[in-house]
Amino acid sequence: MSDTSKKRLSTGIKGLDEILMGGFIPQRAYLVRGGPGTGKTTLGLHFLKAGVANNERVLFISLEENEQSIRANASKIGIDISGIEFLDISPTPDYFTKVQSYDIFSPAEVEREPITNEIIKTIERIKPTRVLIDPITQFRYLSSDVFHFRKQILSFLNFLKSNGCTVVFTSENFTNLSDSDLQFIADGIIELEFGEYGRNMMITKFRGSEFLGKSHSMKIIRQHGITVFPRLVPEDYSVEFKHDKVISGVKELDNILHGGIERGTVTFISGPSGVGKTTVGCHFIREGAKAGLRSVFYSFDEEIEITKRRCESIGIWSKDVINQDTLLIEKIEPLKYTGDEFAQKVRHEVENKGAKIVMIDSIAGYRLSIEGKDISSHLHALVKYLQRMGVVVLLSVETHNLTGEFRLTDYEISYLADNIIFLRYIEVDGMMSKAIGVLKKRLSDFEKGLYEFQITNKGIRIGKPLSNLKGILTGTPLSP
Repeated sequence: MSDTSKKRLSTGIKGLDEILMGGFIPQRAYLVRGGPGTGKTTLGLHFLKAGVANNERVLFISLEENEQSIRANASKIGIDISGIEFLDISPTPDYFTKVQSYDIFSPAEVEREPITNEIIKTIERIKPTRVLIDPITQFRYLSSDVFHFRKQILSFLNFLKSNGCTVVFTSENFTNLSDSDLQFIADGIIELEFGEYGRNMMITKFRGSEFLGKSHSMKIIRQHGITVFPRLVPEDYSVEFKHDKVISGVKELDNILHGGIERGTVTFISGPSGVGKTTVGCHFIREGAKAGLRSVFYSFDEEIEITKRRCESIGIWSKDVINQDTLLIEKIEPLKYTGDEFAQKVRHEVENKGAKIVMIDSIAGYRLSIEGKDISSHLHALVKYLQRMGVVVLLSVETHNLTGEFRLTDYEISYLADNIIFLRYIEVDGMMSKAIGVLKKRLSDFEKGLYEFQITNKGIRIGKPLSNLKGILTGTPLSP
């Protein structure tokens, strides 16, 4: 049996297990590296805690922080580490006075042998299946040179693995002292980062197995510890579905769309501020919920109570519709989620709650509210995932120009659209009016005209085609 076919060991962090295709391969050694405060020790504690939960013997070899401090810090973030055995060989308070007495031999020569013997005795006594060494770089100070350090560490890790241990060891990442020797020795490498856009994790090496590459966001949450949000890879997901149509419930709009919009398609509802994009989207959300299709509305711009009251005032949503299980209306607070985290939230709705319609209102709000870099790539991945899962995707896309030159969107994302519904302000005889039309529909034909558009106390009202005007897309139509 090959190593990759053996049962994986959970890391104790669900998202990390997903990234590692199930967890660690047993009896291998994994390096966790990163700067101060990135979560190296916390990740190791999750790994040991998972072993305790599986009735395994586990051991924490602490070379820097004392056991009492580790237990106190774990308690503060809600990690119960009872059941974890400790070998605390961190410096004691009287270490300084002992160092002063090393007149003939260096501290490395004096201390190496008793520390080694203590580790061997503890391993043979406890017989752990999981071992955390934190940080292994402290062994550098017990070695006379780089060559001796690498040989010593390699021998130590081989000793642990030959005794049935799966090992996680941490490395302190210094700019003036490379840990490249440890990277070559390790069977896998987890890199942690705490930067401008929050915490991130990346797997750069994992012998004997595939893994999810790229950077994944993570958080250390009080009373929960580490949570990892794997980067969404759309190609890994797909379901079989029929391209059934979802209607808006507005007869004229459904006629323009030749029956509605299909499952597994992305619809842009484009236009300037206040023109009615959210209102159009909410009609599709309402009809889907009424038909028993779980429909999810994510508001990045407007407070939910305002949206509800406005929709109720024009007859789109009644209290009966709002209160049923097939409708979720949620406000996404600014900078609360990373792109990976929000994608996981949407995945939960699709895969666990069976959501069939998802609206993001709006793209501008998404870009301003979601933390991290490469926001467009996160949005691309999320939209493609929803398509492959057979979801009707509605994106409210704001344009800056109220009138004048016609623009579909101010962002270079128009390639994502299968369907495009656009709304425009137009000036006719000195009066402000609105127009609606369909610019694109991938899976069926549609009406090519432009229509007068109004929002009344009974919802959307669409008039006859504006066939008596020309130049409508310029914002200032003229009579022929």
